[in-house]
Amino acid sequence: MTNDTWLEIGEIVSAQGLNGEVRVYPDSDFPERFEKPGKRWLLRSGQTEPQPIELLSGRYIPHKGIYVVKLAGVNDRTQAEALQGCKLMVPESDRPNLEEDEFHVLDLIGLEVFNQLTGESIGVVEDIATAGNDVLIVSPVSSMTKKKQILIPFVKAIVPVVDLENRRIEITPPTGLLEI
Repeated sequence: MTNDTWLEIGEIVSAQGLNGEVRVYPDSDFPERFEKPGKRWLLRSGQTEPQPIELLSGRYIPHKGIYVVKLAGVNDRTQAEALQGCKLMVPESDRPNLEEDEFHVLDLIGLEVFNQLTGESIGVVEDIATAGNDVLIVSPVSSMTKKKQILIPFVKAIVPVVDLENRRIEITPPTGLLEI
């Protein structure tokens, strides 16, 4: 599968227990990627091509925001600890279908954000953070602001237009959202 583009779905952050389970910090909103057995790919530090690995089982730890997963061939704590920092990957072709007004994070990163009221460019989406609602992390294009980042709640009332085809987002910012 060397021609695939890969999506990172999580990072192994530590071992869990003595039987080879690992803790995974998710980069995906799709629990089945950590709970449903099947083929995943493991990208080790310093490598450029992920290797296939079988996910045997997984469960979510709600108050910690992590998954604990069991991978084939990882049978003790020492083997699990050796995977710390590795990334769990899936082929980009494995993207789940989304409902209307749902978006893949990778599709939003790099989109230019415009104020719908003034037509002014606000900046470019750098990342998405989760804080109750998703929040767009935007790098301002103007040097007029002293902010290094602008945080924009990703809700329909504030972000009415996401135009993936034209690579733009339009916002209707409430009073004070964009002020220094």
